[in-house]
Amino acid sequence: MSWISQNYEKVAVGGGLLIAAGLAFAGWSKLNSVNEDFNVSLAGGGAKNASVQRAEDVALAIQSVPQKHVWTQVELDNRMIDLFTSIPLFVQKSDTTKLVDLFKDEAVHASIPNIWWLEHRIDPGYADSPQRDPDSDGFSNEEEYLAKTDPNDSRSHPELATKLMFVRDDSLQWLLEPGFPAEGGFTFKYFDTKGQTNKAGALDIVKPGDLFFKQGVAKERFKMLSSEVRKEENPNTHATEERTYVKIEDQRPNKKGKTYEIPNNIPDARKPNYYQYDRSAVLTLEALGQGGKEFKIEENTKFGIPADNPQKNYLLKKVTPETIEVEYADASGAVKILELRKGARP
Repeated sequence: MSWISQNYEKVAVGGGLLIAAGLAFAGWSKLNSVNEDFNVSLAGGGAKNASVQRAEDVALAIQSVPQKHVWTQVELDNRMIDLFTSIPLFVQKSDTTKLVDLFKDEAVHASIPNIWWLEHRIDPGYADSPQRDPDSDGFSNEEEYLAKTDPNDSRSHPELATKLMFVRDDSLQWLLEPGFPAEGGFTFKYFDTKGQTNKAGALDIVKPGDLFFKQGVAKERFKMLSSEVRKEENPNTHATEERTYVKIEDQRPNKKGKTYEIPNNIPDARKPNYYQYDRSAVLTLEALGQGGKEFKIEENTKFGIPADNPQKNYLLKKVTPETIEVEYADASGAVKILELRKGARP
């Protein structure tokens, strides 16, 4: 039996001690390398963290925060200069060695005077400074300047109607058709593009002064006013014939008082002449964090901006498939009409 076999435990312990000594030396060498590379030394005691040069200045800075600081100014060239904070310096685009004096030189951005940036403490040093929005109300610095509103206060902003977007037309087409006269009145049928129908039949003859229909879609929306027999030329035969026209008054809140004169038993070829529309527009407000939130307004209906505003100061005056008109009063009380095309803001 060999010596190693007889003294295995001694050899294993001795080898472990040699490995441990090697690791300790490697760690000591690495620490010295770190100290040289980063110019740090071990802090005494505790976790032995590396010390940071001038770390005591951090504590002094923290102690100075609650102290009272005085904002002082001096007068230079007939204007007051802040000493508490420096005035930003800007260079000319054509010659970066020449400084721009915001008080004396031409406007950094042609659309906005330099003094405006200073008065509102906004940095004009970006190429897109006029398009930036410091108070995140959805209006750019340029828009706030033109409207004479505060670019640093989200409660002060230009007219909200100018940030409306007409997303799409959501109108309903319908047809109301009088039937045969009976007992001094008429039967009626209603159709619309949503597939909704209703009728007042022989058991529900509608007479002048009556509201109809009794149930279902367009319930009590229409009122019969009168009927009249007229002579007219048949466009197909050119023969003169008699046809009865029925006068109807709309009772829908946004159409109250609107009247329609509709012939009874309308020939299919002439039905498109008597189609009516309940016009509605889907809108969004691209401001005040409302971008992308859709809301629908019917034509000739007052509404608020944003949509949940209880003050309904705007009127959706007109809706077509491609444009809408919004009526409102500006700050001076003058009535304004704003036209919006689909997919675009003013």
